[in-house]
Amino acid sequence: MNKPFGWRFTSPLLLGSTLNPINSSMLATGLVGIGLDFHKGPAATASLISVLYLCSAVAQPTMGKLAQVFGARRVFIAGQIVLLVAGVIGAAAPNFAILLLSRALIGIGTSAAYPTAMALVRSRAEQARTGVPSQVLANFSIAAQVTMVIGLPLGGVLAGGFGWRAIFFVNVPLAAVTLLFTLLGVARDEPLTRTSWRGLLAAVDVLGVVLFAATITLLLLFLSGLSSPDWWLLLMAGLAGAALLAWEWRATSPLVDVRMLVHNRRLVRTYLRQALVALGIYTALYGISQWMEQAAGYSAAQVGLIMLPLSLVSMIIARVVSTLGRVRLPLVLTGGFLILTGTAMGLITSSASVWVLVGISVLFGLANGFGGFANQATLYVQAPAADIAVASGLYRTFNYVGAIFSATLIGLTFGTAATDAGLHAVALVLAAIGVVFLILTTLDDKIPAVV
Repeated sequence: MNKPFGWRFTSPLLLGSTLNPINSSMLATGLVGIGLDFHKGPAATASLISVLYLCSAVAQPTMGKLAQVFGARRVFIAGQIVLLVAGVIGAAAPNFAILLLSRALIGIGTSAAYPTAMALVRSRAEQARTGVPSQVLANFSIAAQVTMVIGLPLGGVLAGGFGWRAIFFVNVPLAAVTLLFTLLGVARDEPLTRTSWRGLLAAVDVLGVVLFAATITLLLLFLSGLSSPDWWLLLMAGLAGAALLAWEWRATSPLVDVRMLVHNRRLVRTYLRQALVALGIYTALYGISQWMEQAAGYSAAQVGLIMLPLSLVSMIIARVVSTLGRVRLPLVLTGGFLILTGTAMGLITSSASVWVLVGISVLFGLANGFGGFANQATLYVQAPAADIAVASGLYRTFNYVGAIFSATLIGLTFGTAATDAGLHAVALVLAAIGVVFLILTTLDDKIPAVV
């Protein structure tokens, strides 16, 4: 295996892993047209975004579990087929309910890519005895940054030139290309061993999947409505979570290996750090973007240009950090830059110079670039090889929890409009997140210095 991570192997994995975040952002430009065509208001069309987040949060570790049972390549391919079908359904949707179904299928199909890709990378690295493939992990982090840059513009071009249905149909060629490259460049899985239906259900841990889905769904519904909280949702989430832990503790093939997590608490701390990073970055990003449009008077296109350094700096930092193989110091710097970003946001008003806003965007990029690769690399070395697919899926679930909670925080701090006072409240929250992240990192002596 001369070049274990050549482009034939990595390109379909990278492309497949970007399709979930691309679909998350692309649709924003088509919501108005969808609402007009189906006579739906903003609350209804917003459900097209939330259903993808919800399905993704549940499906990521589930797909990782299926990869353990059926093989990572098979599940990766199945996800692309589901995505292709979902794109056709969405493009031809005769009513809003079918469109909602398409978005759910898009969330499920795209969720197969990242956990299975990490499992395939881990398997290839162990076969080639290359150690931690830092450059490959960096490429996954950079691909996510590229997605942040092209998601909204791509959606705007498609919706503006061909109508909102093109946002769904574009998944068809993307899934087809990814599927073709996978068939050509990724080696087949080992043959499946015959087993009974009862044995198969036990291996997949169907009850564990159901309890996990119930717990995450109830928790996210509660977090998305904190402006007028439904406390019964939190109670039900707690009960479902307790049932999940009780079942997984004695399950022979658990979805969430509770026993492993009890003994591998460093991995749990990595999940918490990722949730905090996502919460901080998304709160700051969406908060300041809304504020620049509503309070500072910038157009959407101008906001996009001002925030462009975020992605560019993130990509550069991720590449430098991965080349050096550093982990602990970048995580410390992540906390520091979250605090600096919050401090800077707390000092500006709507009359701030555009160059000050660009500088804040650079601070975002530094925090995101240092944290993105370092957390992912830490997950890679802390998760057992046999559990890397599920562990990677849970990593993405925690990321979604942070992202969804950020929308609630923005609503609580801004209220009906984005003002300077609201931005300063967001800044205070961001700085507090940075402090908690820094404390969790500096006190955790299990974080490796290098990988």
